[in-house]
Amino acid sequence: MSRCQKYERAEVIIKELGLERCCHTRICGGLIKGISGGESKRTSIGYEILVDPSLFLLDEPTLGLDSSFARKERVGSPFCLLVA
Repeated sequence: MSRCQKYERAEVIIKELGLERCCHTRICGGLIKGISGGESKRTSIGYEILVDPSLFLLDEPTLGLDSSFARKERVGSPFCLLVA
């Protein structure tokens, strides 16, 4: 994958996960407030999506997300979700 393709893929994932507002914000900065807990969770999920895995193993993937975003992700997701 070329550098340009990587940037394009990252931009698509940032938009899908609603991270446009904080895409240039430091995640953690000691005493400086960075991103929210929900944004941090979505960033972690986006990081995993970048490599296009065939399988996700997530423990409580909607924990820390606001309820409307968590529902949107369950309903609009192209992935199969197995819960045990």
